[in-house]
Amino acid sequence: MTLNRVHAGSSVKVEYLETSPLKERLMSMGLVPGTIIKVLRSAPLGDPMAISVRSYNLALRLNDAEKIVVSPTA
Repeated sequence: MTLNRVHAGSSVKVEYLETSPLKERLMSMGLVPGTIIKVLRSAPLGDPMAISVRSYNLALRLNDAEKIVVSPTA
């Protein structure tokens, strides 16, 4: 499943990032395999979404979140 399909309030684990122009930048911001992400909320029209990564919050556009493959946390 990809990050853009995760509902607010859910926590997921990053499996891998698909190739995109932002891949290196996202990885440098802590979105690496194994990282736990919590989806905080989406904007009123759905784009962008806010996530919590490590010790900070990050806003991502849905088309960028679509490149992040995640799995549910146990």
